[in-house]
Amino acid sequence: MKKLVLSLALVAGLGFAASAQTEGAVRKLSIGAEAGLPVGDNSKDNMLAGGSLQFEQPVAKSLNLTVSGGYLSHFLTGDTKDIAKAAGFPTSEGIVPLKAGVKYYFGGNFYAAGEVGAAISTENGGGTALALAPTLGASFSVSDKSSLDFGLRYENWSKDGNSFGFMGLRAAFAFGL
Repeated sequence: MKKLVLSLALVAGLGFAASAQTEGAVRKLSIGAEAGLPVGDNSKDNMLAGGSLQFEQPVAKSLNLTVSGGYLSHFLTGDTKDIAKAAGFPTSEGIVPLKAGVKYYFGGNFYAAGEVGAAISTENGGGTALALAPTLGASFSVSDKSSLDFGLRYENWSKDGNSFGFMGLRAAFAFGL
């Protein structure tokens, strides 16, 4: 019974938070932690982790323009890491994604977003790839000027006919400006 009451209180609290002022298309800056798991042929024994900043500028009632930048470490795990290390190959690579896009809020605090930009390797000769990232997410107010933002995205980096895709999760704290 206690779990039921606690669950109802949590749902009521989230519902109340969803109606606060930092939801929807408002000007804000967020800082977040990111994690990603590759999909397709590249999905075995590697991960991505890092952080990002995102600025949102409203242009319509439910629409924001976004600009984001961050750092992701793409690293090997498990047996693949051991083999690469023994052969003298690097076991991680730094990526600096720089993107711009739009974020459309529907249903109050839920959104769909799309970004395009560049994924710049920090390694010598790593180069720059085209980055595309559609996202679905939600933003929940924690006070009048701040909110928690959770986004799930598929991101793809393409360069020289090759592509690398991953499912990413971003958990961020946003400050209303």
